[in-house]
Amino acid sequence: GYPFEVAARNEVVGRARDTGQSEGRGKVVGLVRLAELSKATILDDGEGGTGKELVARAIHTHSPRSGGPFVTVNSGSMPTDLLESNLFGHIRGSFTGAVANKKGLFESAEGGSIFFDEIGTVGLETQAKLLRVIQEKEFMRVGSVETQKADVRIIAATNVDLKRLVTESRFRDDLYYRLCVFPLEMPALRDRREDIPDLMAHFVRLACERFHLPEPRLTQRQLERAQQYDWPGNIRELQNVVERALIQSHNGSLEIDLPETRDLAA
Repeated sequence: GYPFEVAARNEVVGRARDTGQSEGRGKVVGLVRLAELSKATILDDGEGGTGKELVARAIHTHSPRSGGPFVTVNSGSMPTDLLESNLFGHIRGSFTGAVANKKGLFESAEGGSIFFDEIGTVGLETQAKLLRVIQEKEFMRVGSVETQKADVRIIAATNVDLKRLVTESRFRDDLYYRLCVFPLEMPALRDRREDIPDLMAHFVRLACERFHLPEPRLTQRQLERAQQYDWPGNIRELQNVVERALIQSHNGSLEIDLPETRDLAA
């Protein structure tokens, strides 16, 4: 890995979401500002690396719930039983290994926001319980028959087509429409190519500040070739490429190595 802490990397990518002059960037910034003022459930749609979680954090930070917690759930990394226990908590004896009552993430997020990454991977049974949280503002711990109130704003993200999952009966249509009250679509970097020069300069400047290095000049050829690349990893990939180039740079010469653009050199 590179000598950038995860928190620093996230901060840089978060700031980069506001960098550039493209129409797509402008639309996202405008919608984010509206979402910050809204109380609605939000569905953040976009490819990996476009900054969905960081947009969710920004919405929370500038919302009336900013004084409450921001809790992240990586929905795709857990089996159903473990996911539900993590979300809703459980009572002692509800399953093997449940030796004590446990508070879930919804309780931990009380008064704040909860961010669901990869919401499309959640199973149908759990989807029904999430729908109840949205509609009734309540849930039950695993193994319990007592309901608990939930004052939590849900922000969900997906990099798959939820409408297609609905037609395939793999995602509840009622949950989809409840989540999609305020949709946000994060544009892929290849759809905002005019922003790439500004983003590259942004990453170079911030990385040089962190490394205490002199800032190299980006040539016109570098910028043009970078705009020709499709950036499947989006802003996150661009950041990593710039970091790698600076780490490997010698005598102020910056060489940017892209998979399909090997001759992109200063």
